[in-house]
Amino acid sequence: MPFLYNDDGHLTVDGLLVSDIVAAHGTPLYIYSAAGFVDYFTSFQQAVAPVKGKVHFAVKANSAIAVLRLLAKQGAGADIVSGGEMMRALAAGIAPADIVFSGVGKTDDEIRLALSKNIGQINAESLAEIYRIEAIAAEWDMKAPVAIRVNPDVDPGSHEKISTGQKTTKFGIPIANGEAAEIYRYLQDSAHLTPRGLAMHIGSQLRDLAPFRKAYLVLLELADSLRAAGCEVTHLDLGGGLGIDYEGQERPDFAAYGALVEELFASREYQLGFEPGRSIAADNGILVTSVLYTKPAEDKAFVITDAAMNDLIRPTLYDAHHRIEAVELSNRAQQNSDIVGPVCETGDYLAKGQDMPEMQAGELLAVFNAGAYGAVMSSSYNTRPVTAECLVMDDGAHIIRPRKSIEEMLAEEQVPDSLSD
Repeated sequence: MPFLYNDDGHLTVDGLLVSDIVAAHGTPLYIYSAAGFVDYFTSFQQAVAPVKGKVHFAVKANSAIAVLRLLAKQGAGADIVSGGEMMRALAAGIAPADIVFSGVGKTDDEIRLALSKNIGQINAESLAEIYRIEAIAAEWDMKAPVAIRVNPDVDPGSHEKISTGQKTTKFGIPIANGEAAEIYRYLQDSAHLTPRGLAMHIGSQLRDLAPFRKAYLVLLELADSLRAAGCEVTHLDLGGGLGIDYEGQERPDFAAYGALVEELFASREYQLGFEPGRSIAADNGILVTSVLYTKPAEDKAFVITDAAMNDLIRPTLYDAHHRIEAVELSNRAQQNSDIVGPVCETGDYLAKGQDMPEMQAGELLAVFNAGAYGAVMSSSYNTRPVTAECLVMDDGAHIIRPRKSIEEMLAEEQVPDSLSD
C-alpha cells in the first residue's frame, strides 16, 4: 500500500508526509500515489498476460487527466461512458483505437464524436441504439465498429446500485431469449456496421470470482454459437468489477482473476478486453480532511470535518464503508464517533459508529480507499468548492485539479440582462 505510517506515527505517501502536503495545499484534498497506480495497473496487466487482450482503464472511476496519462504511459486504453470522458482520454494521449465507448444512453452528438475520432469500439446496449449508430454511419458513408453488450442475467452479489448483470437492470441485451443472437446477426448483415464482438459487465465491487465464471461461460456459449452460425466474432469485452478491501488493507487478488481468465479463454481465439477501474484506483487515493469541531452527544461524539457528502458521496449514496484514521497516530482514548461534514443534510457523513481517538480542532483525518468514485462524483453542493486533487510522483506533490475560489464559481454563472441593475 502506498499510504503507510512511519515509525513516528505520521501518515506518509510514497515517503512524503501527508501533513506537509496538506500544509501546502489545504483541505479537503484528494491525494493520489502515482507509484501505486502504476504498481496496481502493471500487476493487473501481468495477471492477464497469458491471454490475448487489452486493458482499458474505466475512466468513470477516476477521470483526472494526469492519472489517465500516467496509465496511458503503461499501455492502458480507456473505457468511457460519455463524450466528455472521450475527450479526457484523448487529451491524456490514449489512442482512439484503444478507446471503448460503453453506456446505455449515447446521444447523436456523442455517436458522431466517436465516429469522427475513429474510436475503436462502441458497445451498443439496445436495438434502438444500433439503429441510431447505423443511421449516422450511413449519413457519413462509413462503417461503425460496434459490439453488443449482452445481459447474462447473473447476480454478482454486490450492492443493488452497482449490480448490472441481471435482467431487471437497464444494462445490456438479453441472451436467454435469443435477442442478443438475433441482433448480432443484424450487425453482421448491415452495410454500415462492423461487428466487433460481444461485451459484458455484470457489476462492481465483486470479490468472489464465482459470478465472473458463471457470466463468462454464458458469454462463451453465445460467442461460440454465433461463430458456428457463420458470424464474425473477434472480440470479447469482459468488463471490470473486481473489488477491493474497504475494511482492511488486502490488495485485490489480480492473480486469482488472471488464473480464471486463463483457464476459460487461453485456448480460445478471441481478442479480450478488460475494464478495471476501482481495483486500480481505490487503494491509491485518500481524502484528507481537517477537524473543525467535536460535538459530544449522549452515546457518541460527532467529529465535524471540512469534508462533506459533496466531497465523498459514497457513504450516503451506497452505505459504503471507508476506513478513516488520524493522520497523526495518538494514544488517546477511543470513542464511538460519527464523522460528519458541514452540509445541511442528515445524510452528510463520512462514517458512522466508528471508534476514533478524541479528535481536536485542526487535526487531520485520512479517508482511505478513496481513489475511485471519490473526486469524480464530487460536486459544489451548498456552493462549496469542489475538492482539489494532488498526485504524488517524482518525489513531489503536484496539484492536478486546483480548488476554485468562491469568486471563480460565481463568475461561471450568468444573469439575464433584465435582472441586472
